[in-house]
Amino acid sequence: MYPQIHIGPLTLQTFGLMFALAFLAAGALVWKRLRELGKPGDWAYEMGFAALVGGIVGSRVYFLAQNYSEVKHDLLGNLFSGSGLVWYGGAIGGALAVLLWAWYRGFLGLALLDLAAPALALGYAIGRCGCQLSGDGDYGKPWDGPWAMAYPDGTVPTDRTVHPTPVYETLAMGLGAWMLWQLRDRFRTGVLFAIYLLYAGGERFLVEFLRRNDAVALGLTTAQLESLAMMLAGALWIAAVRRRHGSLAKVTAASTIKPAAGL
Repeated sequence: MYPQIHIGPLTLQTFGLMFALAFLAAGALVWKRLRELGKPGDWAYEMGFAALVGGIVGSRVYFLAQNYSEVKHDLLGNLFSGSGLVWYGGAIGGALAVLLWAWYRGFLGLALLDLAAPALALGYAIGRCGCQLSGDGDYGKPWDGPWAMAYPDGTVPTDRTVHPTPVYETLAMGLGAWMLWQLRDRFRTGVLFAIYLLYAGGERFLVEFLRRNDAVALGLTTAQLESLAMMLAGALWIAAVRRRHGSLAKVTAASTIKPAAGL
């Protein structure tokens, strides 16, 4: 594990490096898609900055809410602590900030959600590389399988071999990012984001069975309940589009041309 990298007098946190790389990679993907849509590529920088600020604030607030009994004695100190960045809180805070940015730019709509879908998956995949490198406790339950790992030098160390769940998530969401990018022009506006909700929710729901988080209701963890909500939203979204239009496929000019009589 490499929680830190030392370059002379400089000490770099590997999680922070992967966090930054995730935003850069997601921003590059957004920039490319914006150019394909005929929009200014520079919007990617603005959108990324809004997501970064909103994501950090949201993840900290979410962490405080989840761990209130442990941090209530020093809420302000814990608010500005460097630890405790929670994915779902970051996603909510980042989403709200990006929606405000999109409203300002006049780009608020379903196209914005489709734009974000592959980038969200890619950013998540790279972010989990940071969890793996730093050994921050996101690893799974004890296991003695062929690729089990221990994290003796991690930020949250363990000498017991466990499921390397950050690796699982990096592979799964990296594949998801590639799939969503390949499908970006195949569906009606908004459907790509619904597919993202189904895929990302399903991935997190399944991997939670291998992680160390405690069940809170119905034998499921908090993340699993949130994942079920994501999947339900995605499924209802797709069902509504299919019911309204009869098809999820994107309508093109060629598909609307009717053949001439007698042909």
